[in-house]
Formats: sequence, structure tokens, C-alpha cells
Amino acid sequence: MRVVFAGSAEFSLPSLRALAASAHPVALVITAPDALGSRGRPAPRPVRDLAQQLGLRTAQPARLSREWALASPELAAEVLVVCAYGQLIPATVLGLFPNGALGVHPSLLPRHRGASPVAAAILAGDGMTGVTIYQMDARLDAGPILAQEEIPIPPRATTPDLERELADVGARLLIQVLDERQKRAVHAWPQDDGSATYSRKVTRLDGEVDWALPGVEIERRLRALSPWPGVSVPLGGARVKLLAGTALPWPAGTAAATPGTLIGGEGDSALVSTGDGAFQISMVQPPGGRPMGPRAFLRGCRPISTGHRE
Repeated sequence: MRVVFAGSAEFSLPSLRALAASAHPVALVITAPDALGSRGRPAPRPVRDLAQQLGLRTAQPARLSREWALASPELAAEVLVVCAYGQLIPATVLGLFPNGALGVHPSLLPRHRGASPVAAAILAGDGMTGVTIYQMDARLDAGPILAQEEIPIPPRATTPDLERELADVGARLLIQVLDERQKRAVHAWPQDDGSATYSRKVTRLDGEVDWALPGVEIERRLRALSPWPGVSVPLGGARVKLLAGTALPWPAGTAAATPGTLIGGEGDSALVSTGDGAFQISMVQPPGGRPMGPRAFLRGCRPISTGHRE
């Protein structure tokens, strides 16, 4: 089955590799236009780079429109595969392919439709997540499901950890569905729109954490918002990037304290009160500085002792 592939993020790479090694020829790879990253340097372009390594044709339209598609003869394919492309694709484009479009989505749809499903699963405290291959339509991540596989979320898993595992699962499921579709053996079932949840795009503000939050919420944000935007917290009179830490119950025998109070710590760690307990900080990074233990950071600040409130 001749395929056009649309993807931009690293999550797309295993699916593109699997397609290139399969019996389904890739007519064209569509990916995001080149852009500038931090400090004016070119941003990474993982899908374009891999496609070129694989000898595949690429296109980088600013907007994937019907007019652009009709003017591109390489789009003469049977099916469109969309995997972390980063743009909404209009129904007028989806309708150009005889077998429609397949979406590779890293959640157990209809849960966590939208832009940030992996982070959303961690933030929600889900015990399981997975990948869904679905038939795309004009709605957001809402078409019939063609295949779905779930995996457990380990207690310390971060967004990059889960994305790597889910990307491999998605690549395998994608080829399975394409093989089944070629044999006309695929089975689809509708999503339950009534149980759908939505994940919005993560912003920098999501990482600005206040100690009044429950400790488990701070820990989930630390795992979910890695590597971007990361989590920042007030410490030593400044806002520092929190790199590692763990939510803990309130220490026995410790007097109640307002959230943000430094209440102890062992070695180079620091223990801070939260909205419902304590949080052990293991590693921080001050603005413009290097990663370090919180006690080492605090030693460089104005004199601060146990009982200080951030």
C-alpha cells in the first residue's frame, strides 16, 4: 500500500523507519518547515534528516492545504499516515487518499486527545497508557479505532521515557494495521465520545510551581514536563530549576509549617513543606548555573536556616 507520511517530532522516527523497511512504499515524507531554535541556531529537524538518510522524498509546506496537495504529484498514494506532525490536517486533504488517513496517537483514545497526551497521562496519575491507531476524520483524534495497545506507566517514568517506548509500540501497530488493511482484514470500532478527555499544549507557565501544591502534584510535573519547559521552584530567595526530587509524607515529630518552609534534609538534599506534606529536593539548577545539590546552592545564598519560608 503506497503511503504518504506526515510527521515532525522524534516520536515519528520509529514509525518512519518501520514504514521504510516494510512492504508499503513511502511516496513522500511531509514534515514541518525549518525553524530557528535557541540562540538563533537551526532547530532540530529529525524527520527530515531521517527521510534523507533513507533516500525518501521530503516536502515542508508551511500549511498542508488541498491546493498544495493537488499540485504535488507525489501525493498520489493510497493512504496518509500522520504521526506527531504538529499541524491540523483539513478534511479536504484527508479525502484525497482512497484509504483515508491513519493517525498514530500516544494515548488510549478517547482518553487524552489533543496535543500533549503523554504528559497528560503522567499529570493525571494514570497507571496505564498506550498507543492508538485510528482512522482520522475532521474531528480532533476522534475517528474509529483500528488498533490499540496499552503499557504500564512506571512510578518514576518521565515524558521522554514513555515517548520512546510508545513510539516503538506505535510503529509496530502501524505496520500491523497497514498489513491488515491491504488484506481487507482490519476491524474498526467507534470511540466513546462521552468518556473523552483532552490534553492542551504544554506552556512555560505550567512549569512554574508553587510549594502550596500537593507534593505528588509537584513530582508529577517534574516527570511530565521534562525536558521542556521543566519545573522551577522558589528556593533561597530565587527561582531555580528543579531537576530531581521526591514527594514525601510529613515527617513524624515535625511541627506544622507553612508551604515553602525549609524543614530539614539529609546530606546535600533539602526538605521543603508542601500543601499536603514534604518534598525532598535532590538536584537544582540556578539561572545561568550548573546542576548542583540544593544545600550547595543554599550555601551560596544569604544565610538561610531550617524554618526559612520561600
